[in-house]
Amino acid sequence: MILNPCHPKDLTLLRQISLATYVETFEAANTPANMQSYLQQAFNTQRLSDELAEPHSQFFLAYKHDQVTGYFKINNGSAQTEFNDPNALELERIYVLRRYQGQGLGQQLLNAVINIANEQQKQWLFLGVWEHNQKALAFYQRNGFYRIGQHIFNMGDDPQTDYLLRKDLK
Repeated sequence: MILNPCHPKDLTLLRQISLATYVETFEAANTPANMQSYLQQAFNTQRLSDELAEPHSQFFLAYKHDQVTGYFKINNGSAQTEFNDPNALELERIYVLRRYQGQGLGQQLLNAVINIANEQQKQWLFLGVWEHNQKALAFYQRNGFYRIGQHIFNMGDDPQTDYLLRKDLK
């Protein structure tokens, strides 16, 4: 796997991988109207462009054989969605296309995030994950994350519960 930082020139590719992985992951569990509403709001070109321009956030694209396989987004300080803790790094998004799952790429992406957090001398890593995403919850638990809270995530007009998970790094 090759991991590259995402730049403004990669906006179209970032949008494509964002839409594809989100639909693959959540389409079956949500109404078409709620999915469409969320996708238009979260992954429109202007929103992603603004996120790419945020100095405290960073996207990385994962490649295998010159094909984009997944991506992640991390947030520091004021860009964090929850804690705004200078000692923490937020993993806001991490996705692998379904056809590449089961090959260890998700673990490689998470390991890269942990390495970045350690390089930045963070004390902990956190993320939010949907309470019904059992595959992701089991993955994070295997990697030393534990639940520290929850928040509401609005999928269209459906308020859903995301668990907040933490991994201590030091």
